[in-house]
Amino acid sequence: MSEPVTESMAEVRKHLADVIDRARRDETPTIITRRGKSEAVLVDIDEYRRLREAAERYEEEWLNRLADEAEAEGTDGSVSLEEMAALLRSAN
Repeated sequence: MSEPVTESMAEVRKHLADVIDRARRDETPTIITRRGKSEAVLVDIDEYRRLREAAERYEEEWLNRLADEAEAEGTDGSVSLEEMAALLRSAN
């Protein structure tokens, strides 16, 4: 993947097809700005899918790690879901 190109929203509007072609063909993302502030990034669909899959894998690994840590800590001091619901009802 090439270094991203930064363009304003107005510039991208003028040549959107070229921006898409650059992302697809050259694997060059475009950072789109509005009033000088970065707002969005246009990337090739395959890169988007790859990033999405990586994020989902990372999230699943993180959740599994949290579950393992909770299991390792044991149940001392914890309450069941039913007990928690009763506590919440009594607080109201």
